[in-house]
Amino acid sequence: MGALLRTWRERRRYSQQELSDRSGVSTRHLSRVETGKARPTPEMLVHLSENLDLPLRERNRLLLAGGYAPRYRDRHLTDASSAAVMDGLRALLDAHRPYPALLLDEYWDIVDANAAVDRLLTGCAPALLEPPVNVVRLALHPDGLAGRIADPAEWGGHLLRQIDHRAERTHDERHHALAAEIAGYLEAVPGGRSGDGDASRCAAAPAGPVLSLDLTLDGTPLRFFSTSATLTTATDAALAGLHLETFLPVDGTTRRWLETPAGEAA
Repeated sequence: MGALLRTWRERRRYSQQELSDRSGVSTRHLSRVETGKARPTPEMLVHLSENLDLPLRERNRLLLAGGYAPRYRDRHLTDASSAAVMDGLRALLDAHRPYPALLLDEYWDIVDANAAVDRLLTGCAPALLEPPVNVVRLALHPDGLAGRIADPAEWGGHLLRQIDHRAERTHDERHHALAAEIAGYLEAVPGGRSGDGDASRCAAAPAGPVLSLDLTLDGTPLRFFSTSATLTTATDAALAGLHLETFLPVDGTTRRWLETPAGEAA
C-alpha cells in the first residue's frame, strides 16, 4: 500500500511536502505510511486518494492494498442499480435530436448514440462499426471519417491531446495504446506531425471562437462544435468513466442539413 501510494504521488509530481500541504497530513506521517511503518485508516486513504485525484478504481485498489474493503462500486452499466442514471442519460441523447449525441465510456467506445449519429457514419468501413465502436478510431482511421474531415490533422491533434491527458491521469495501458494508435494515423496525415518528427500534440492558433469539426457529407460542407459532460457525482467506477458528447451546428447550412430528414434530403 505504501509503495502504491508513493507511486501515485510521484506520478502526480508531488513532493511529500506538497501532498502534505494539500491534504493536511504531516510529511512525517506520509513518510511512515509510504515506508510501511504506519498503517493509515481507510478514511485517510480515501482522503489522500482524493487529493491525488485518483480514478475510483485506483482508490479501490489502494484500499485493498491496505487491507480494507473497496469503497466504490464497479458494476456493469446494465446493472439494475444504474438503470435510472442510464435512462436519464439516454433521454438526453434523444432530447438532443436532430443533432448528434453519443454516450461514451472512458476509452471513447460508444455505449449509446442517438439516430442523428447514423447519418454521419454513412460510408465508414463495416469493420469499424462492429461493437465496440471507438469514435476516435472511427474519426481518424483511413477507412472511417478521416477522408471527409477538412483538416484531420487539426481535429486529430485535438483528440490526441484529450487521450494524452486522460492517459496521464489514469496511467491506464489502454489509454496509452489508444494514444499510440491515433498518433500512428496522424503520421499519414499532411501536417499531422511536428517539425521534430513527433506526433503533433501542439494546438495551432485558433481560427474562431471554438474549434470546429468540418467535414463533407452528401456533398454538403458541415461544421460542428462539440460539448462534453461527465457525471461529477458518480460513486460507481463504470459510471464515472462515462461522458456525453454532443454536437451542435456552427452555421445555417449544417443546421438545415441536420433538420432535414435523410430520406427527404436524398
